[in-house]
Amino acid sequence: MDIILLTTIVLIGIALAFDFTNGFHDAANSVSTIIGTGTLKPRTAILLAAFFNFIGLFVFQLHVAATIGKGMVTPSVVDFAVIGGALAGAIAWNMITWWYGLPSSSSHALIGGVVGAAIMKGGLSVVLLSGLSKIALFIIISPMIGFILAALISFALQYLLPKVKDNAKAYRIGQILSSSLYSIGHGTNDAQKTAGVIFLILISGGYMQAADGIPYWVAMVSFLVIALGTLAGGWRIINTLAYKITDLKPRGGFSAEFGGSIMLFTSSSLGIPVSTTHIITGAIVGVGSIEKNAKINWSIVKTILICWCLTIPSAGAMGALFYLALRYLGLDSVGK
Repeated sequence: MDIILLTTIVLIGIALAFDFTNGFHDAANSVSTIIGTGTLKPRTAILLAAFFNFIGLFVFQLHVAATIGKGMVTPSVVDFAVIGGALAGAIAWNMITWWYGLPSSSSHALIGGVVGAAIMKGGLSVVLLSGLSKIALFIIISPMIGFILAALISFALQYLLPKVKDNAKAYRIGQILSSSLYSIGHGTNDAQKTAGVIFLILISGGYMQAADGIPYWVAMVSFLVIALGTLAGGWRIINTLAYKITDLKPRGGFSAEFGGSIMLFTSSSLGIPVSTTHIITGAIVGVGSIEKNAKINWSIVKTILICWCLTIPSAGAMGALFYLALRYLGLDSVGK
């Protein structure tokens, strides 16, 4: 088999391995609230989330995938070693944070890996600030918007429906709907990122041009694999979001998921690769903060915030180191 084709196939396999860890690591984003409130049993919630992760393929165009594929670094700097280093760095950070039960962003791990490996090869000049600035901006504002939207929705429900109990059946039914919507948003936003990386691999192998559109089969496989990863369920992180931040009730769970869904659908339409982890975490803190006897575990929130700050530089450093290792093995010369 031709060395370029073999390398392309192997790297696509690694990209899909990252996609699987993304679903596995970030399953908590879709199901933590509905499990925390007891509305659905864990396995049922996971099945629902995985199904709607895949359904996201049919909801939005591939704007986010195009941002990952073309918008972060100069396409000409990307080769097999850069991509391999980026994916290895992102997978490593996902596994570290999963082990400690920390809801970090798989998206930001991937972004950090790509940027770190690319900078190691070509220097700071290869970074496209126009694309990266949108991502950096939403690192800050997405959890804030999630917080505000969820808090406003929960407050409005308390004001408009004062006689409806927090654990009423209506809120539980609403949670199933809102959780499904969030799962669609999760799949739409996160699977497209892997599709964008596979697109870069195909460009590096000479099978596509940067001006080409992302093939439909790439998107189909990416959505399928992230759904399979979600089926595996990252229970350590689910436990953190569902039980360790605040005491969730169905009204709060519905508000967090619905507010987060609004944010995800909007960002996906605009092609902005936001963090589903940041949004749902901010939303959970938001609904917990407006309760009469608000009980937020600020210690765990502080730990999560520190983890968020470390994600892109840590994954970037790992991506750079893995790039150096792959360059030493000669992967950077494949295809040239």
